[in-house]
Amino acid sequence: MDTALQDSVTTPAKKKAWAKRWWLKPLVFLVALIPLVSLVYSLLTGQLGPNPIEVLTDETGEWALRFIVLGLLLTPLRIWLKKPWPVQLRRMIGLFAFFYVVVHFSIYLFLDQQLDLAAIIADVIERPYITAGTVAFLILIPLAITSNRRMVKRLGKKWQSLHRWVYIAACAAVVHYVWLAKGDRIEPFVYLAIVMFLLVVRLKRVIA
Repeated sequence: MDTALQDSVTTPAKKKAWAKRWWLKPLVFLVALIPLVSLVYSLLTGQLGPNPIEVLTDETGEWALRFIVLGLLLTPLRIWLKKPWPVQLRRMIGLFAFFYVVVHFSIYLFLDQQLDLAAIIADVIERPYITAGTVAFLILIPLAITSNRRMVKRLGKKWQSLHRWVYIAACAAVVHYVWLAKGDRIEPFVYLAIVMFLLVVRLKRVIA
């Protein structure tokens, strides 16, 4: 059975082990909401500076990328720790990554561009970093839709092939960030190095 499909199967032993960590998922859920709550509070209290839309766009985009990278880290973490709990958080982390991507993209569409389709299309065509970000977003849509157990069972082995596209989405998201920063910040290159490392680890597992 495929590794990803194995991870989705809950045996009695896994249920018993997970029951001891009943608090972990609620805790991770609450922690994952903190960035959004903090941004909303800062917006309502006027702490985002003279250009709040730019700050909201940047912050939600960075948090989306952080959750994407964290989701990719969970499988290697399970292997290194030889514990199942990291993978059992993967779906939640992946959905939070998509959630922050949707918020990020919605801010761009509704607040920045005010749904000016001509301007949006021109941006996607003329600005490579927006093209890369759009590619990442479009790839993540089917991954989010098929992240539930029902779709895992329905798609079978095709589910694993589909969800490997998350690495392409991650690369596109990092390229989006690197091109946007234009070499002014070190953080995008840190994320780039992490994603490249995880991609190499994944390729080694596939080849092996």
